Amino acid sequence: MTVSTEEIAGEVLSRAGDRTRFLIGIAGPPGSGKSTMADNLAAALKARGESAAVLPMDGFHMDNAILIERGLLARKGIPETFDVRGFLDIIRAVRPADQEVLVPVFDRARELAIASARPIDPKDRFIIVEGNYLLFTQGKWAELDGIFDFTIMLAPPIEVLEERLWARWRGYNLSEEAASAKVYGNDLPNGRLILENRRPADVTLEIALA
Repeated sequence: MTVSTEEIAGEVLSRAGDRTRFLIGIAGPPGSGKSTMADNLAAALKARGESAAVLPMDGFHMDNAILIERGLLARKGIPETFDVRGFLDIIRAVRPADQEVLVPVFDRARELAIASARPIDPKDRFIIVEGNYLLFTQGKWAELDGIFDFTIMLAPPIEVLEERLWARWRGYNLSEEAASAKVYGNDLPNGRLILENRRPADVTLEIALA
């Protein structure tokens, strides 16, 4: 399916009606363009006079010390390496728009989550949640079913993901061996897992929108 960010924004506004809080979920594999799309959609909504905030799921990565203890550091990013309960609690706190909610943000350069790094104001009408497992059908992630008012799935072909993931890790100055381990030992297997175990979305796109 091919649509523009403006078309998505228009559909979101149409569905939101006069609601004071509207949750949008953007899901997809690593490297699919979720964060870029979330930022672009927020900008498009703000350009129409709306208030919008982005809530990234990556802020709920478990700390590396816990992952080392559990032997999961090399697989950071798989479903078991996130604080799912904490994420669910935050989403449920954001849902009614009756209080400010402080959310964590992941610093990829330092590979750690920063607590209380972004405020979600009760006046923010549109909350754009982005993350790998928002439509995942397994484990506690399945409890997200029905919580979003509008969902978008980014599902690029595997070869496109592969290219983007190589560019991502090379951008962090990893050696070819280390980047290869990230791409083939973790990110692409995670991507396949996400694409093969997902609920239907309101909109499914093969590429992120500019």
